[in-house]
Amino acid sequence: MLGRVLLFSIPALLCAQEWPVYHGSYSNTKHSPLKQIHTGNVSRLALAWKFDSGGAGKETEMQCNPLVRHGVMYVSSPRLHVIALDAATGKPLWRFDPHEGKDPGAGKFRHRGFNYWESGNDRRLWFAAGPWLWCLNARTGQPVRSFGKDGRIDLRENLGRDAANLTVTVTTPGVVFKDLLILGSLVSESLPAAPGHIRAYDVRTGKLRWIFHTIPQPGEFGYETWPKDAWQYIGGANAWGGLALDEQRGIVFAPTGSATYDFYGANRHGDNLFANCLIAMDASTGRRLWHFQFVRHDLWDRDLPTAPTLVQVRRNGRTIDAVAQITKSGHVWVFDRATGESLFPYQEISVQPTDVDGEWTAPKQVLPLKPEPFARQYFSEDLITRRTPEAHDDVLKRWRNYRNGPQFTPPSLQGTILFPGFDGGGEWGGATWDPETGLFYVNSNEMAWVIKLVERNNDRRVTGRTLYLRQCASCHRGDLAGSPPEFPSLVNLAGRRSAEQVRNLVLKGAGRMPGYAHLGASSIDAILAYILQGEEKEVSDAPRTPSPIDLKYRLDGYTRFTDPDGYPAITPPWGTLNALDLNTGDYAWRIPLGEIPALAKQGLRDTGSENYGGSVVTAGGLLFIGATNADAKFRAFDKRTGRLLWEYQMDAAGNATPATYMAGGKQYVVIGAGGGKWGNPSGSTYYAFALPD
Repeated sequence: MLGRVLLFSIPALLCAQEWPVYHGSYSNTKHSPLKQIHTGNVSRLALAWKFDSGGAGKETEMQCNPLVRHGVMYVSSPRLHVIALDAATGKPLWRFDPHEGKDPGAGKFRHRGFNYWESGNDRRLWFAAGPWLWCLNARTGQPVRSFGKDGRIDLRENLGRDAANLTVTVTTPGVVFKDLLILGSLVSESLPAAPGHIRAYDVRTGKLRWIFHTIPQPGEFGYETWPKDAWQYIGGANAWGGLALDEQRGIVFAPTGSATYDFYGANRHGDNLFANCLIAMDASTGRRLWHFQFVRHDLWDRDLPTAPTLVQVRRNGRTIDAVAQITKSGHVWVFDRATGESLFPYQEISVQPTDVDGEWTAPKQVLPLKPEPFARQYFSEDLITRRTPEAHDDVLKRWRNYRNGPQFTPPSLQGTILFPGFDGGGEWGGATWDPETGLFYVNSNEMAWVIKLVERNNDRRVTGRTLYLRQCASCHRGDLAGSPPEFPSLVNLAGRRSAEQVRNLVLKGAGRMPGYAHLGASSIDAILAYILQGEEKEVSDAPRTPSPIDLKYRLDGYTRFTDPDGYPAITPPWGTLNALDLNTGDYAWRIPLGEIPALAKQGLRDTGSENYGGSVVTAGGLLFIGATNADAKFRAFDKRTGRLLWEYQMDAAGNATPATYMAGGKQYVVIGAGGGKWGNPSGSTYYAFALPD
């Protein structure tokens, strides 16, 4: 058995020299033992090469953590082309286009990394483009035709119900254990949505080997925490943020998101296992070993945003193998890997009941007593921006009109402040752990959002407008204005997209948007007539019988709470970098991360910035991170003190996790600069840095 494990594992020595899997290792620590670049010479770090992957456009993104194996670097472009580069020079070796030369259309094609496996001369690379999971020959870039059907499998299949017209893809890679490729998925956050079941596939054939139902079916553990038929229509509870793997124990850790619909759960009364859970499973079989639920009956989009980190914690003179999970709400939870026992105390708190018709709130929720949150928890009046008197007065007036309270204050028709917001606190970049110091690093967002519910239009007379309000307005608003750039405006859409392009998008979906082919041709025609021409065509054959996914309320758009000039409504810092000692639960240091160039010119410096993407820590005493939206810099900090040692100005934000590796006797650090988040400039360039010869 030991020989078989080694056959499918990547040796530790290679992990030290290369970056062979997403985030460096399946433990998700983002730690490298390399130290050629260190605190004493990092100030000399210079650009070694850069590579433009192509395809950058208005509001595109590129979030790929490069993979380096056998001297070859694998990256992706904003349009999901896969490219192999010489890791020492950046010279392209091959390129694979999953769209076969066709225009994939507008949108954000988020891809954060690859899965890699090898046995002898057989080297394979997996990634998803839309619903298709591709298996490529890592030497040539050609599909491995023996995998699935002609080198790919349809992720919408084998979910236990029809998902042919629903969004199912993989943006964050899973893990490989022996001969199994284990994956979570990204699904729609609006109904209809696919379930987020965890699945394991045979690495050679693509055959499904096991499945864990995150929305339990009859007879399964947790089934009683849902309405009896919920497994047939509820979606979500998906591990979109990736997985972690304890290879020695054979345990895979899956963090799940909320159940769909995110903000109104009248059709899913109950605690809703296994949504919002960390699930420890036997990697060979998918059998549940233990779980912990962080949010019961989630109404706040409190997905677990990233895979957990496998760490070691000292307790009473002994070392405990642990797993640490960060949350969007700004908390760190630490558990014994084998038993699921929390290594820090936590409390169960009573929660304010909802006053929204048909809704139910879980009466109790849980919060850790230690460590202290890495993000502020309550938007009190003293936190209202003081950037200018006018900004303060404007925010104060709106602040007084919203419902405001502690964590788990329910959504409302009035509008409820959510702080930290939908994007964290903690976000998909995740945490980093240094085994040398025991420090756990988390970059965090500090932004308030507003959850406001409005009644759906459920008139008996069904028109294109009523269908739009029921199906589309949660993201694109009732007035078609959207919440750009994440949820684009549909105003004057006919001038920007052809009718055929819009029809294909509505039928098939894209990203988090589901396809609506199930509505039928006449309903699709009516929606298109309303969006493109403003016509209100009545739909005579639209279904009149309510279904479990026809909810009374929807979100009134994704609304960040900003001042009149678009800056956060709260006082700085607006983004932070935090170093937590996991042995004690105390912070070693905490600093603002990034700044806003326009405000820095006015003298308002070190404000912090919204940030997306993770960090890398090295034995050379360094922490490397890009992430910052506004200033698009790549930085190196002293990992022990948080002191800034080096920075480089890029053309777009490095909303990705960097990688570090050796090639030709030289240590490199590389990051993809894709930008595009919240309207910031987009890019498609990978920057590689090294010490001068």
